[in-house]
Order: sequence, then structure tokens, then C-alpha cells
Amino acid sequence: MESVEKFIWEYFIRPMYTREGYNPYNTLVYAVILGLAIIYTYRWIIKPLKIKVDEKLFYAVTPMVVFGATVRALVDGGVLKPHPLILTPGIFFTAFLLILPAILADSRLKTYPKITVAWGTVLALYANYLLITNVKSWRPYELTIFYTLIFLLPILVYYKFRPFEKLYLFPVFAHIFDIGSTVVAIHYYGYREVHWIENILVQKFGAFVYYPWIVLILIAVYYGLKYLVPDEEERRFWYLAVYILGLGPAIRDPAQMILQIG
Repeated sequence: MESVEKFIWEYFIRPMYTREGYNPYNTLVYAVILGLAIIYTYRWIIKPLKIKVDEKLFYAVTPMVVFGATVRALVDGGVLKPHPLILTPGIFFTAFLLILPAILADSRLKTYPKITVAWGTVLALYANYLLITNVKSWRPYELTIFYTLIFLLPILVYYKFRPFEKLYLFPVFAHIFDIGSTVVAIHYYGYREVHWIENILVQKFGAFVYYPWIVLILIAVYYGLKYLVPDEEERRFWYLAVYILGLGPAIRDPAQMILQIG
């Protein structure tokens, strides 16, 4: 029993507090949990509530993602004290538990997505109030926006001539934003990549390897879902999950930098 507790502490609990990042063990476990969460959230919540998976749902969940990601940055910036519920991956569960009652209320009152958007926006505004009042420098955010636009241009050109499913643009934009913030953090400010495989690639090839690597993953995910998930609504819900996974760190990373870099 003691060895099990030591294993859990070493590979799951401690990395949450120390930002050592991901390792093969927690990466695998979190991936399995994420996959099951996506499948059963769609089948047990979204589908029974008859919520259509479209742009409206993407916009509805965005404020809560901004809230969760900003709170995570506030912890790294020393504004909030660390707690498992607001550290990664706990913040994902916290955000889910906060948004679920709003979605249920919207469905029951037939007001979707007004309550969900309003509730998420209130929380996001409060978190960003704490962020703005503690900013040390806006320079990292300026660089992030610059690289996001640079990295996004080839994608938009490709989409114009070889369009893919329009809803997939949401996760693409989110991950391009994430790439921009990651490149800035590593290349300009000496931050370390916390993801297991990406950290190996960055150490070997530098921060800019992140762009072709993530683009390759986005392509593989798109075509993988296209053939593995034939149900269009469920496939689009997977797109939503990919969007959230990209937008979260895309919001968190530059927010973290502007709190830490003077």
C-alpha cells in the first residue's frame, strides 16, 4: 500500500504542485480519463438534453474555459494559492462541475445558451480582473498575438483552397494560439515544455518544432475522427474537446507570463 501511495504521489500529485510536467504514467491515465469523459458526457448529457453540437455550443463553453485557464495562470503567478481543484488536471473537473448546472438550467428553462454564457462570463470577468490588476508586463501577450497570426496565415490559405469541416476551425485556431504562446514562452523567456513527448522534441529541435508537430497532430486527429466516429454530432463533440484542450493552455500560458515577467 505504501508503494502505491508513493507511486501516486511521485507521478500524479507532486507534478501538479511542482509543474514538473507530464510523464508516461499520468499522460496515459489522463488520456484514458479524457476519452471516457468525452464519450459519456456526450451520451449521458449532451444527447439526452438534445443540445445541438454546433458553433453555439462552442461559444457557450468558451467563457468557462477562459475562467478555468485564467485561474490556473493566477496560481502559477502567485495570485491564488495552489489547490488540487485549481491545478491541472483538477481545474478541468472544476470547470465541468461549474458549467454543468448552467447547461441543465438552460435546457430545462429553454433558454440555452443564455445562462451558460452569462455564468461563464461572470466567472471569467472576475478571474481576468485579478489577472489585469496583477500584470507585470504585456510584452509576452504582444509576442503571442504576433506569432499566432504568423502561424495562422498558412492554415487560412490552405483552408481557402482545400476547405475542411468548418467547425474544426475552432480547435485549429485554439491550438495555433497555444503554439504561439508556447513558442514565446520557451524561445524568449526560457520556460520548459511540460508535456512529455513535446519536451523531448523541443530539447532536440528547439521551440519552433512545436508548429509542425501540432499541425501534424491536428491533421491526424481530424482524419482519425472522420473515419473512427461516423456519427456527425458525436464527432463534432470530439472537435469541441480538442478545442477546449487547445484553448485552455492558449489562454493560460500568456496569462502566466504576464504575471511572472517584469
